[in-house]
Amino acid sequence: MKRLLLAAAVIGSALVAGVAFAAAPQPVSGTLAGYKIDGVYVAGVSSGGYMANQLHVAYSGTFKGAGIFTAGAYDCAQGSVNTAQYACMQTYQARKTPAQLEQETRDRAGKGTVDAVSLLSGAKVYLYHGSSDNTVVAAVNDDLARYYRDFGADVVYDNGTAAGHAWVSPLGPVACSATASPFVNSCGNDPEHDMLAHLLGGVRGPASALNGTLIRFDQGRYAGGSAASISMDANGFAYVPAACASGGSCKLLVALHGCKQGYGYSDPAAGAFGDKFMKYAYLNEYADTNNLVVLYPQAAASTNLGNPNGCWDWWGYAGGGYAEHAGPQMKAIMGMVHDLTTGTTPPSTTTPPPTTTTPPATECVKASNYAHTQAGRAHQSGGNTFANGSGDAMGLWNTLVVHSLKKTGDNYWVLADGQC
Repeated sequence: MKRLLLAAAVIGSALVAGVAFAAAPQPVSGTLAGYKIDGVYVAGVSSGGYMANQLHVAYSGTFKGAGIFTAGAYDCAQGSVNTAQYACMQTYQARKTPAQLEQETRDRAGKGTVDAVSLLSGAKVYLYHGSSDNTVVAAVNDDLARYYRDFGADVVYDNGTAAGHAWVSPLGPVACSATASPFVNSCGNDPEHDMLAHLLGGVRGPASALNGTLIRFDQGRYAGGSAASISMDANGFAYVPAACASGGSCKLLVALHGCKQGYGYSDPAAGAFGDKFMKYAYLNEYADTNNLVVLYPQAAASTNLGNPNGCWDWWGYAGGGYAEHAGPQMKAIMGMVHDLTTGTTPPSTTTPPPTTTTPPATECVKASNYAHTQAGRAHQSGGNTFANGSGDAMGLWNTLVVHSLKKTGDNYWVLADGQC
């Protein structure tokens, strides 16, 4: 597991001159309610970069684009921790080519375990890798760029700095070329501006003081009641700008930390990690001025699952199908996305709630597993059936097993036996 560890080094330089620092607000306990979201995006670094790519590929019908710092192509690890370490971070072992991984993606799309690959064509993708990053080497990152370009994505690939293995931000407390906790480096540039400008088609300058709320929510409700069972922290976070909380049209960015960057992560050398990723990533500042809700899911260390550094699952430690709709962490994160993008925005504390609410019509269908897949409500993998969106397990794929499915969002179905 040594090469999965992010190496410790001496923390280097300070912030870029002239950049305003807006500390992350203190979190308040709450739940993920629906906001007026008209576009969903994902970003991540290292293991979070791999997870961001998995989410984008598997749910390309949901995510309009992705920003990825230092990671390789979709399912490079092939379910093997050794391949992850020695082929998809370093290049000591052979790895599958982008063309081979592209064909595997097409095959999965044909089975319905990931969304149609045609949805990747034209998708906005921003990639970042620094020349001093020896943790996930350049050749691996190059594969990711090739993978996306071969599917027709609109790729911006920034590999022109000497960054170490890190998220790069004007607020980064680590010297550009170092690889050291908290793994947020300053390189004299502003990748967040460049990433968001590409993903969103334009971006306003960052706020110098934050006006939003950082919501702390229970991740267990998205993981069958036990976040720890899939190596996720008990709590996740969402930064909600005031404009979004009051009902304005907003976009959603899922931001995924890397190994050793989770809120609950701690080690003897660096101590408790806490909110450093949320504080230094320079996303909340842009969120306020660009009406962008930022979801910060949290992975957690788990020695039982072979994940001591709190990495996201890009090699299969939490179970099969980890890079597909049925992946345990994928399902959990998509449940969060679902709650943020559907339902009713909570009323402002200064605005009285409406006296009446008309709930949206709910579609509920009882049919055989085979009929559900044929109608696009479910998909099959390995002879078993899973509901689209939620990934709820439905048993064998045949005409004999019958279940009820309820539609709760765009292509999002949940198991609803006894409710139709």
